[in-house]
Amino acid sequence: MSKRVFYILGLLLILGALLAACGGQNSSNAQPVKTVVVTVEAKGNAASGQGATLKAVKDRGYLVCGVNAQLPGFGYVDKEGNYKGFDVDYCHAVAAAIFGDPSKVEFRPLTAKERFTALQTGEIDVLIRNTTWTLTRDTELGTNFAPTTFYDGQGIMVRKDSGIKKLEDLDGAKICVATGTTTELNLADQMSARGIKYTPVVFETADQVFGAYEEGRCDAVTSDKSALVSRRVTLKNPANHIILDATLSKEPLGPLVRQGDDQWFDIIKWVVFATFTGEEMGINSKNVDKIKAETKDPNVRKFLGLEGEMGQKLGLSDDWAYNIIKYVGNYAEIYDRNLGPNTPFNLPRGLNASWKDGGLLYAPPIR
Repeated sequence: MSKRVFYILGLLLILGALLAACGGQNSSNAQPVKTVVVTVEAKGNAASGQGATLKAVKDRGYLVCGVNAQLPGFGYVDKEGNYKGFDVDYCHAVAAAIFGDPSKVEFRPLTAKERFTALQTGEIDVLIRNTTWTLTRDTELGTNFAPTTFYDGQGIMVRKDSGIKKLEDLDGAKICVATGTTTELNLADQMSARGIKYTPVVFETADQVFGAYEEGRCDAVTSDKSALVSRRVTLKNPANHIILDATLSKEPLGPLVRQGDDQWFDIIKWVVFATFTGEEMGINSKNVDKIKAETKDPNVRKFLGLEGEMGQKLGLSDDWAYNIIKYVGNYAEIYDRNLGPNTPFNLPRGLNASWKDGGLLYAPPIR
């Protein structure tokens, strides 16, 4: 524990000189200078609760991860009752980094309205649920965003035979939207800016939103474009619906943690960065053991826990990143498994490509 020592020098001498000048006294009557030493013991990380979350997770024996249960490709429950999806895999990645076992996760399904309260109250350890990073959420909720895992933008889906081709064609329309989301606010802003009158039809859950749209209770439905692609495949006749070209917003999606525990924040950040780094280095779940056994590259060796004690700096074992890649995969594997060409969604990587391929995914060095 460090100590900071502050010295207050010359205060009495200066005061004495001022008094002498003002009162005409001889300065030789000034009292000798005294040095006052003030010792302050810095409480350090104990005051901020650093390490409390990791300890709680380890003591419990599993991670509690807040997710979406109604968004195919990102967070949903399959026919066997298992949670699957892009965001769900990041929950597995955190568990792999902490326990060396990706299965040590309890998933907590949350609506858009419930998600922030669940995180703030400690019901969940981390929120990984298609949540947009905004200034307001970063400053007013007592939360911090980890690096963006998916760059998205808001869109609008309509029936192909509706004749709607652009936003202006929606004048007077009813539009289904989820309440308590940036989607609802973006829609209002964009329509107001264009002078387009519309009626929002709001619901709490994605199932309610898209169910109402399919029943014809609204003329259009709005959400992140990835969500529209995801939900379109669940409609009775997907080919009868189109997504308009217009993009209404920027939607950087990623994990979210409570403020006040920098160690936990660092862990979640570097779990995300590890998936980026694995792809950058060409290390995946299939070749990681071979590379680990043969590599002499210092950067790769640090990444895989062979030297540098990088894991210990996070409060984890040194093979934390190896476990992520081995048991969950790098970013490309996570993306392709859930959203790629061999899935019903076939979403192009676009901005979600590695910086080496012209995308926005870029990880700081592990050193």
